[in-house]
Amino acid sequence: MPIATVNPANGETLKTYDALSPEDIERKLALAAATFDTYRTTTFFERARLLQQAADLLEADAPDIARVMTTEMGKPVAAARAEAQKCAKTMRWYAQNAPQLLADERPAAADVQDSGAARAYVRYRPLGVVLAVMPWNFPLWQVVRFAAPALMAGNVGLLKHASNVPQTALYLEDLFRRAGFPEGCFQTLLVGSGAIEGILRDERVAAATLTGSEPAGRSVASIAGDEVKKTVLELGGSDPYVVMPSADVAKAAKTAVTARVQNNGQSCIAAKRFIVHEDVFDRFRDAFVEGMRELRVGDPLEETTDVGPLSSEQGRADLEELVDDAVESGASVLCGGQRPKDFADRGFFYEPTVLTDITPEMRIHREETFGPVATLYRVADLDEALSVANDTPFGLSSNLWTGDEDEIERFARDSGAGGVFVNGMTASHPALPFGGAKRSGYGRELAGHGIKEFCNITTLWIAG
Repeated sequence: MPIATVNPANGETLKTYDALSPEDIERKLALAAATFDTYRTTTFFERARLLQQAADLLEADAPDIARVMTTEMGKPVAAARAEAQKCAKTMRWYAQNAPQLLADERPAAADVQDSGAARAYVRYRPLGVVLAVMPWNFPLWQVVRFAAPALMAGNVGLLKHASNVPQTALYLEDLFRRAGFPEGCFQTLLVGSGAIEGILRDERVAAATLTGSEPAGRSVASIAGDEVKKTVLELGGSDPYVVMPSADVAKAAKTAVTARVQNNGQSCIAAKRFIVHEDVFDRFRDAFVEGMRELRVGDPLEETTDVGPLSSEQGRADLEELVDDAVESGASVLCGGQRPKDFADRGFFYEPTVLTDITPEMRIHREETFGPVATLYRVADLDEALSVANDTPFGLSSNLWTGDEDEIERFARDSGAGGVFVNGMTASHPALPFGGAKRSGYGRELAGHGIKEFCNITTLWIAG
């Protein structure tokens, strides 16, 4: 895939970039390693000062970088501004909280008295150079939720971003430079996917984090495993959205629309499979379908647009294959199911779509739909709802709508996902750990769990 900005609203190639040469990559690796040797000794106070400055700059840049993101991958520009603001908030959260999150832990004296230690501590030290392989769908947020904790922990970062968001990738390197971080603390590598293995195998790279597809995750995990290097993976999701009879059905249906089409439906944690109790199925279906039909599909740079184009022509083709397979196998189309007539000859648009009468034999039942397509299931009780919810290779997050506390506890116990959100849609927050189970990956980002993923958790034992 070429490294280029291709506007998904019209298919026009705006900018192209040459990949770094092997010599360029070597220079960046050498700089990263040299920078870590000194940056790791800086204080939390100094790191926090720099990260606060980066947050201030990002907030000021939000209108401009939002338009860049929209032009590169098609998200509505209002959502792009919100993404930039969320990144600034997360930077500030880590600047404020990292000293406490990474403070030395001292076991109770009585617990270690038979170890012979007068003092014993657990200390969190940085690992080193961390390679981040990141996707296009949240081109700022996916990077910042790695970079903010990693930099506060004393690590340095190398970013291999998706090849269709090169301007955003270069902006991030420039942002941290303008904020005053030492040269080499955060560098963007404009390289193709074929260069990842060599970089990850380099002895100067200590660890890697990847957000992306399952095949990409398996590849990085395999290489890192061969090198015995730490990895964190956040891969795909096919999140269930369960609605029970005691729920506020009107609110659940309204929220379901946003939960499905956020970021044009291209979100790992978007609700994708809507599993509704038969007692409220008709009410939910009618309200949900009406809400999806009312969405405005259009130019993502217009403030009134709800759903913009998919990020690429291939992405739309993949989505169409899943929908066509389902329909050919007996699924019913309640709305959408095709390219919008107004955009039939330009851009990579697809109508907000709801399908029902889904069966396990359909590809869409097992595969992730990365676009504004929802599947709707009717179930008889919570047992069946959990069975359908867990009938997926993924386990990223899940939603339950209910007024019954017993159902909440049962769902929290039996859901196969890394997150359980009740009476609201899944979202990420800097104070809460984020990640999944099964083929959705392993490890956690955000909160204290995320900042400790790339630390050398060190026992410090001092004799009496």
